[in-house]
Amino acid sequence: MRSSDIILIIVAILFPPASVAFLTGCSCDLFINIALTILGYIPGHVHAFFLIYRNAQAEERYGKGGYRYHGNGEFLPIDGGYQPVPPPPSYGTTTGTH
Repeated sequence: MRSSDIILIIVAILFPPASVAFLTGCSCDLFINIALTILGYIPGHVHAFFLIYRNAQAEERYGKGGYRYHGNGEFLPIDGGYQPVPPPPSYGTTTGTH
């Protein structure tokens, strides 16, 4: 987790729509978060933390700057920026032969 994620979490605790605006810009998720915050402060927090979590997952998967926000909590790789990570080698395991 980077320091920018920690700052987003602090902003989300104080005012959830601001953190969503930082992540998604003026999108449908911002308006959803505003409505959730008006209806109840906790639902706005849950939605903001969900988007922060998905942003952290995308950064872990695609690398810093290798993704863009697509909407509905979905972050997609920028064309040509995604290189699949090969699975780690399975040292010390058997292949099923006896």
